[in-house]
Amino acid sequence: MRLINIESVEPGQYLGKTIFSDNGTVLLSTGVQLTVFMISTLKRLGVSTIYIDDPQFRDIESQDMLSDETKRAVIKQMSETFEALRSGKEFSTRAISQTIDQLLDDVMRNSGVMVHLSDIRTADNAAYVHAMNVCMLSTLIGLNMGLNMLQLKDLSIGALLHDIGKLNAPEVQEGRMHHAWRGFEILKMKREYSLLVAHVAFQHHEAVDGSGLPRGITGDEIHTYAKIVAVANTYDNLLYQPESGTPMLPHEACERLGAMSGTLLDHEVLTQFMKVVSVYPNGISVKLSNRKIGVVVGQHRGLPTRPIVRIISREDEDTVEAKEIDLAQHHTLFIEAVLS
Repeated sequence: MRLINIESVEPGQYLGKTIFSDNGTVLLSTGVQLTVFMISTLKRLGVSTIYIDDPQFRDIESQDMLSDETKRAVIKQMSETFEALRSGKEFSTRAISQTIDQLLDDVMRNSGVMVHLSDIRTADNAAYVHAMNVCMLSTLIGLNMGLNMLQLKDLSIGALLHDIGKLNAPEVQEGRMHHAWRGFEILKMKREYSLLVAHVAFQHHEAVDGSGLPRGITGDEIHTYAKIVAVANTYDNLLYQPESGTPMLPHEACERLGAMSGTLLDHEVLTQFMKVVSVYPNGISVKLSNRKIGVVVGQHRGLPTRPIVRIISREDEDTVEAKEIDLAQHHTLFIEAVLS
C-alpha cells in the first residue's frame, strides 16, 4: 500500500488501512472501495493523508507497533476517560491500567519495529490518537533506555494521561493555571497510581535549559519519564498539531527535534528516539538524488535516513520493471524530496 495526500485520492481506489472513529469503533475498514462521498467525508473530518491499496505495492506493510484491537481499546478507553472528566465523574484507573497492559504486550512483542505514527486522525479522535501515540512512542523509548516493566507501566500511564489537565480548562495566560498543574492535581489524587504518573503530566512541558513550563526547572530536576514524554509529545505535535499551523513530514519533524537537543529536549532521550522512529515510513513516495521516483518499502533499524526504495519503470505498455535500491548500500544516493 501507499501513503498519499487526501487531495490525491480518487474514487474507486481501495483503503489500505482502517480508520477509527472517536469512540474506537471502525469508521472505514481496510479494503473498502472509496466513493466520492467517502472521500468528501474524510476531508470534512479533517483527514489529510490515508493509505491506499496499490497493486504494485501490495506487499508493503506499514509495520504497526499496535494491533487494531489494541488501538480500538486505547481510543475507546481515552474516550470514556475524557467523557467522565467532562461530566465531573471519576474515571476508572483499573480500566486504564488494563488497557496499558495490552499496549505493553504489543510494544514488547514488536519492539524491533520502526515506529511510524500513521493512524488516521479526524477532528473528533485527534486527542485520543495523540495520547495513544505519545504513550506508544514513550514506552518504546523507555524500553530502549533499559526501564523495567514496573517503570514502563508508570511511564506508559503517565504518557497516556499527560494532557488530562486540558479538559475543562482552556490553555491559560501568564499568571493563571497551566494545564500541567491541573493534570498533576487530578492524577496525584489517584492513589492507585505512583506519584510519578502525576509528575509526567506536571513536567512534560519543562525544558532542560529551564525555559519550560510551569516551573522552569532544569536538567536532572526534570524526571526521566517527563523528558521521554516531552520528546514523544513534541514529535507528534509537529506532525499533526504544529504551532505554525503547517504539519511537518517525519523527516522534517526529526530535524526540528534535533535542533532542540540539549536546550528544550534531553539529548540522551533524543538519541534513543532516533533509533526507533521511521523517518521515511513505508508507503511514502520519494524522489532520489538521481531523479528517480519511488516508494519506500523497507527500513534499517539504526539507519532511519537510509531506507529501501522501490523504483517502478515502464518499458512499454505491457512491461513494467520494479527495482529496489537499498540506500544503506548506495552511499552516494540520498532522498531529495518527499512527494504527496
